[in-house]
Parts: sequence; structure tokens; C-alpha cells
Amino acid sequence: MIRFSKVTFTYAEAQVPTLRDVDLAIDEGELCLVVGQTGSGKTTLLRAINGLVPHFTGGRLAGDVSIAGRSTREVPPRELADVVGVVGQDPAASFVTDTVEDELAYTMENLGIPPNVMRRRIEDTLDLLGLHELRDRTLSTLSGGQQQRVAIGAVLCPSPRVLVLDEPTSALDPAAAEEVLSSLTRLVHDVGMTVVLAEHRLERVIPFADRVVLVPGDGQPLVVGPTAEVMGMSPVAPPIVELARVAGWVPVPLSVRDARRWAEPLRRRLSGAPSPRGSVPGEGGTPLVARAHGLSVSYGQLRALDEVDLELGAGEVVAVMGRNGSGKSTLLSEFAGLRSPSRGRVSVLGQSPADLAPRKLIRLVGLVPQDPGVLLYGESVGDECSTADRETGLAPGTTAAMLDTVLPGVPRDRHPRDLSEGQRLALAMAIVLAPAPPLLLLDEPTRGLDYPSKERLVGVLLKLAAGGACVVLATHDVELVAQVATRAVVLAQGEVVSDGVAREVVRHSPVFAPQVAKVMAPEPWLTVDEVRTALVGSGHET
Repeated sequence: MIRFSKVTFTYAEAQVPTLRDVDLAIDEGELCLVVGQTGSGKTTLLRAINGLVPHFTGGRLAGDVSIAGRSTREVPPRELADVVGVVGQDPAASFVTDTVEDELAYTMENLGIPPNVMRRRIEDTLDLLGLHELRDRTLSTLSGGQQQRVAIGAVLCPSPRVLVLDEPTSALDPAAAEEVLSSLTRLVHDVGMTVVLAEHRLERVIPFADRVVLVPGDGQPLVVGPTAEVMGMSPVAPPIVELARVAGWVPVPLSVRDARRWAEPLRRRLSGAPSPRGSVPGEGGTPLVARAHGLSVSYGQLRALDEVDLELGAGEVVAVMGRNGSGKSTLLSEFAGLRSPSRGRVSVLGQSPADLAPRKLIRLVGLVPQDPGVLLYGESVGDECSTADRETGLAPGTTAAMLDTVLPGVPRDRHPRDLSEGQRLALAMAIVLAPAPPLLLLDEPTRGLDYPSKERLVGVLLKLAAGGACVVLATHDVELVAQVATRAVVLAQGEVVSDGVAREVVRHSPVFAPQVAKVMAPEPWLTVDEVRTALVGSGHET
């Protein structure tokens, strides 16, 4: 179905190829997972499948890519729309209509599909992806996760033979991600669709993959093979695989169910070890940084937040969790002063953020939104860093140093739009984190970041919190919450339904529990590092 033959691709101003001598065949009815570190070339490989590389990106392509016998050299991307559906890292960028149902119909209309067939396919897709309640909604009013499901639905409706997805679950809550991946698996098994996807949250995807393609980066040869085999050697691996390495399990398990079968001896070895203890919110009388009192926000008839009361203290790392559309991003935007509440009050260090002048506001609050590109205006990475230093009164090089801490190796001469999604996010975070304002608001801060990058980000956030900042994360990344959060606030339909010590909130939730917690239950361990430390402390290090 998909064949790469001696493919080498080099971006226009790059010194070395991103892809070099790639030979790869992906069969019909296969779910192929593409993995690799941030910026390694995964998106480039995916874009080459339908000819966006090089027809849209420019650059030099040697060799040949063919889809169902059609060469992308000879057939432009628009003429492959009946064969290949592509969902990029920024789903909203692909929208061309105003409402959900119109977006689902758009490509089919352009392909001349009969109206009765269009109607049936739209209904099937609405049911498949759980979108039926959103069919009449305006796209701009949807949450990031809801937009992601609509974008997937829009490319599914024309019934392509190949589906290419870049970070398809990055903005989805755990339950929605599992539903989408299960739906894709049904299409692979029942219809014979070929699915190729790149994903950094591997803990969600590896149980579904038939094969894995590891992109090492720097033009090195791809590593292709069965999922367990490649995961056993991959430098980027989900917690369940890292736990297997610590415990010495061979072969590595690919699901929580398989890991639990291995884990009983490990649980017994750790049963007498001291339990890790999370920080208690407000412990020690931490100073108040921000507060919401009776906060309600409405978008027309939609109530996004409903009578929310919340206090945020210095030194806390607060994870705001909940299903897609529960109000997480709206809550962060209120604390950032992007709009005034419909009812109630919001304050940051005793001041209303919506009433502050921009220059005064950025000294108090830093926000990284779901689309980090809205913060980037410079002609190069270096320009962005130097401008940020100048505008926030930092010493020259401070923002660049923060960028190197979060994600080393981002080229200073590269235009921000030419960066990968993870690199763009790291740049936006460096700009916001470097001045260390008292309140930091990060909306899905790990989209596009690999596991080593997340580890570095955790270190930065813990250091900022230790310095007195209050860090608030709106996230679906339960592994990040387990690593860094001291407190978890769960929203549902705009209301706070849970607020407490993060490790207790996530540990007892079947939806928000991280992989290690599920494998080690009823023991209290949440992360691989906790297990490793406990093994060393008990004299059982492997």
C-alpha cells in the first residue's frame, strides 16, 4: 500500500538530510506506529506519504514514494485525497467551514460523492468518534480535544484507504483517546484500512500497533520491526517498558494487563518499602497567589465554568484535569486575563488580571496556550529569544538558556514555523518560563515532547515552584501529573468535582491513573523512578 524506495529528503536550508536512504513498505490493513525523539523527522516521514513533502514544504527529495501504486512525484497531494487522509499536529489549521457537520461533509462534496452516501458516512463517523452531540456546534467553540476528533472524522468520511495521523491523541483525555484508538483499530481489522501514526504518548498506542518504525534522527537508518522488539531497544519508551527494564522482564510487556502478570513478585519485594508521600496542598501556610470566587463563564448558551471556587498558593504545582470540554482551558484563560468573567471574580496577587495593562500583566502571569504558535512572531528562533529577553528585562541569553534546558539543539537560525510541534512548544515555554512570573499557566505543555524532554520540563517546573511560583497545568498527560503535580483539580461540566493531593486523586481513578500505578496496585507507586528508588532502598536493585 505504501512504499518508500531509497528516499532521501533535505529541507531547503538544512546541511544534512532529515531522511536518508529510507526503504519502507507498509501493507494494507496494518497499523504502523512511528516513534522517535522530538525533531527526529517523524512528521517529515508522515508528510511524505501524501506528497506534502516536498510539494508543500519545499526541499530536495531523492528516491520515490508511492501510495497504492501512485507516485507522489507525479501526483500532487490534492489528487491523492481519495486515497490518503491526513490529520496534522494542529487540527484546527485544516478547518475550512464553520460547523462540525459542514466540516465532515466538505471533502466529500469536493470529491463529488452522492448526497445519500454523504449522509450515511457522516452519521457513521459521528457515532464512531462520539461526535453526535457536537454536530451543530461551531468549530471555534470546541475544546482542543473535540477539534482533534472532528479533524479525524473529516478525513475518515471520504473513506480513504490510508489514514495518516500526527499526534492524534495529544489533546484527548484518556477515555477519549482510548475510544479513538479503538475505533481506528476496528477500521484496520474490519475494513482493511492502513493507519500510520506518530505519537509521543506511547503508553496509549503501543498495545494497538502491528509494527513500529523508529526514526533515530540526523538521517540515521530507520529501525523497523514488531512492537515488542523495537520498544525493547528504543531510546523513547513508555513507563510500562521502562518498568520492565528496571524489573528485568523479558520480553517487555505492551499492556497493563500483561505487565500485571509479571509484576506480582515485584509487588511482594516492595510491600515493606516506605511509601512515597505527596506534598499536601497548602501545607505550611503557603502565600496565596491567585483566587477564583464564584467564577462562571458562558459562551452563548454554553456554560463553560459554573460557580468555581479555587485558591492557588505559592510553590504549588496544580494539575487541572477532566474530560475534553470540561472547562480547563477556559479556567486558565480567566487567570491569564484574556477575558472578564460572566459572573464572579478572579484575582492574581489581589488584582484583577483582566483589568491590568499587558506589560504589567506579563510580570504577574505567564500563559502557554494550546497553540504555542500564537506567541511566536520573530523571523528566527534566535530573534524570538533575544526579543523575549529585551521585553521582559532579562539578561541577554536567558531565554535561549531556558530553551536549551527544556529541549537542547533547537537551531537558532530556523524560522519558528519550520520547527516541529514539540520544538515550537519548547520555544514558547522558554519565552514564558524564563521570566519566572508568580503564576505560570501551561495548557497541554507536553504535546509533541518526547519522554526525555518531559523529564527536563519536570525539572524546570519543580525548580520554579521551589522558588515560589505557582504552576498550573491543564493536561491530559497523566504520566506528567504523576511526576510533577502536588495537587490535582478535576473539572466536569465546568464544576470542580475533586481537589486534593495529586497522587491520591490519580491513584484511585481508573481513568487518570498512570501506567505504573495500574501495574503496581494496590501498592502506592506511581512512577518508574519511585519503583527504582524503592528497589535501591530495600537492597533489591536489579
